[in-house]
Amino acid sequence: MVKLPEIRRQEKILSVRVSLIQKNSLRFFAALLLATGLLQGCGIAKKYKQPDVLPREGALYRGVTTTDTTTLAAIPWQSFFPDPQLQQLIRRGIDSNLNLRIAVVRIEAAQATLRQARLAILPTLSINPEVRRARGSLAQIRANNPNITLQPSDYTLYSLLGNASWEVDIWGKLRSARRAALAALQQSAAYRLAVQTQLISDIANSYYALLAYDDQLRITQVTIDNRRNFLETVRKLKEAAVLTGADIAQSEANLYAAEATLPQIKQSIRETENALSILLALPPDTIYRTTLAQQGMGDSLFTGVPAQLLAYRPDVLQAEYGLRNAFELTNAARANFYPQLTLSANGGYATANSLTGFFNQTFYGALVAGVAAPILNRGLYRQQYRLAQAQQEEAYLQFRNVVLNAGREVSDALYSRQMADEKALARTRQIESLTRAVDYTKKLLNYTAATNYNDVLLAEQNLLSAQLSGVSDTLQHLQARVDLYRALGGGWR
Repeated sequence: MVKLPEIRRQEKILSVRVSLIQKNSLRFFAALLLATGLLQGCGIAKKYKQPDVLPREGALYRGVTTTDTTTLAAIPWQSFFPDPQLQQLIRRGIDSNLNLRIAVVRIEAAQATLRQARLAILPTLSINPEVRRARGSLAQIRANNPNITLQPSDYTLYSLLGNASWEVDIWGKLRSARRAALAALQQSAAYRLAVQTQLISDIANSYYALLAYDDQLRITQVTIDNRRNFLETVRKLKEAAVLTGADIAQSEANLYAAEATLPQIKQSIRETENALSILLALPPDTIYRTTLAQQGMGDSLFTGVPAQLLAYRPDVLQAEYGLRNAFELTNAARANFYPQLTLSANGGYATANSLTGFFNQTFYGALVAGVAAPILNRGLYRQQYRLAQAQQEEAYLQFRNVVLNAGREVSDALYSRQMADEKALARTRQIESLTRAVDYTKKLLNYTAATNYNDVLLAEQNLLSAQLSGVSDTLQHLQARVDLYRALGGGWR
């Protein structure tokens, strides 16, 4: 049997040893944390800097040289589109469009990823309470203490264990991952803005197309009424032996040709209403609208300077945040080549058969510092780093491509607006001349038989075509203005 004084002496020696270990451990971890702070001050992660992707000569907009920073993109969409019916449609689209709601869900997913990256920097802590029912082994008891002759018996073991672990971010790997997740979140937010600007542009262009179809339908209907009335005049001239039966047949064919264009215009109206309803997340239905004549033409077009695209245009922002995300992931991949330091601790309480005075039992625990250096996995990390570099280069080229395409879209919209203005001026003169030609030839039929009725038919056909083209010119003018607004980054403010 082990004597009680001997047991107490051993417990005292053990207590002293534990105390010394704890003091030495505290000193060790204090020195380790100090060294960690110094190493973090000279981390290997590079700092992101926005690349210069604009042309050095600054000529991103073709044929436009300006230093005026006033831009259409700074105008809120409520001011840019004064039509109340159009404003109502845009507001409905922003609230309900399904693509825009998908973009919002992507933002929520990116926010969860960012929170996950932030929590990865913090220590992990787990607590494990446990109750174990077991039977002691006589051989095990004698092996541990030959002097004890107890018989095997059942016992209950109560324990409360805690474990903590912390990866010390010496080389900035976790911080780079957190910045990459933040860039991904900002990229998702920019994507949502890009979807919104495109949505507003699509709604406005479809709305203006409906107004143009309405005008073309009205012009065609007026033309049909005029031709139907003139057909009666032709029949009377036939009775007066001024015209022939062939002239009546040609007049009827001219009337039917105008009537044949009505179904196509009506079909275009119906299809455009259906497409616009989908943008509003509604079943296909009638779209209430004003008229083309009520739309302001907005003569002042301010493009600002090309550098403003980097701040105003959402898809440019999205591309840059994609580059920043790839840049930070490259930093994280580079950190894999360096040793990783992990601090861990565990400890707790345990007692047998009774919970009485559980926390008065002796606390036991351990502190561990581990350093893991890549040796066999170095080749794997090298390939991961090369992959990250390639993806970063791809993101950079994509960023450049988006900026250049933005400049092209601005240039296209400006030139389309310019051409629409030039055509509108010539078209107005053409319509005025053709209107006079139709009037003159019709009046001549009443006074002389020398007038060729084919001249009347040709003048009418040309007039209708010119009037319909005039509506298309006005539509091109309005849509070019909308396209320029979107190309400059307007619509999300």
